[in-house]
Amino acid sequence: MKLSEFKFNLPDSLIALYPTDNRDECRLMIVHRDTGKIEHKTFKDIIEYFDEGDVMVVNDTKVFPARLYGSKEKTGAKIEVFLLRELDTRHHLWDVLVDPARKIRVGNKLFFGEGELVAEVVDNTTSRGRTIRFLWDGDDASFYKIVDSLGETPLPKNIHTLRKTEEADRERFQTIFAKHVGAVAAPTAGLHFTKQLVKRLEIKGVDIVPLTLHIGLGTFRSVDVEDLTKHKADSENFMIPQATADRVNEALDNKKKVCAIGATTMKALESSVSAQNRLKPNNGWTDKFIFAPYEFKIPDAFITNFHLPESTLLMTTCTFGGYDLIMSAYEVAIKEKYRFFSYGDAMLIL
Repeated sequence: MKLSEFKFNLPDSLIALYPTDNRDECRLMIVHRDTGKIEHKTFKDIIEYFDEGDVMVVNDTKVFPARLYGSKEKTGAKIEVFLLRELDTRHHLWDVLVDPARKIRVGNKLFFGEGELVAEVVDNTTSRGRTIRFLWDGDDASFYKIVDSLGETPLPKNIHTLRKTEEADRERFQTIFAKHVGAVAAPTAGLHFTKQLVKRLEIKGVDIVPLTLHIGLGTFRSVDVEDLTKHKADSENFMIPQATADRVNEALDNKKKVCAIGATTMKALESSVSAQNRLKPNNGWTDKFIFAPYEFKIPDAFITNFHLPESTLLMTTCTFGGYDLIMSAYEVAIKEKYRFFSYGDAMLIL
């Protein structure tokens, strides 16, 4: 498929700047692949579409405040450093994006807060990318504690450019499943779940099981090639526990639904498939980019948000739901003023 096939006109007014007051009361579009039927519901109505023995798989990664503001040594120039991923825990070596990039060169020292945290630029990686080393004598736990106190919630650019990050975003941009620190963006389909909804699903006999995929900026990186086969996705670290693999495989064997909650969960599931088309426990890295033609092996249901034009997340959604059906569903979503992007509404594809 071609990049241009995923263009559509999305008014800025439909990009949600805030989540709904009650997470599970956002709007939910149900898309039926077998009939093409589209329904309009509220998110907590998902309970009507799942039965005893069905499984939902969630991503339990936890977002850390990856956006740091600081200054350069000597000049005092204000700079922004966006932490992407830790390359070396012992030496606190990080892959980062910097802004303004033209002012940040190898050898520069960067100061954050009142100088509690200092870093040195050790390499240029891309036009905006740098490798930096934090000059920190403590362990990883104390390092993350200082980053937590100095950093800002890394709202995606399309929200961050329209409003300032608020303290409340620390809680809003985190799912109730968040457990393992390492993501620079939330697995947004999971943001719609509340403890009350989870309890109701469990009472009905629907199991909710975790995996971990630490979301990097690669999930949101723009595609700049027309031929999708030439797009190179960034690698992201993921882990699938044995217990999750066992429960998913039991559902598959019993012909029960397996629902991927979000595109990052989908990516992890489809990155660890056995020769028998069953889920394998795993701990590694994946750069999987799902676009048509592709045959899904594990999930047969999918909950996801409404994504931006030309995004890899939209491409994955169209691959699962069928290009024509999903693009027509997006036309309906725009007409009906569904809310798009990370804090927006949800879609369930069956």
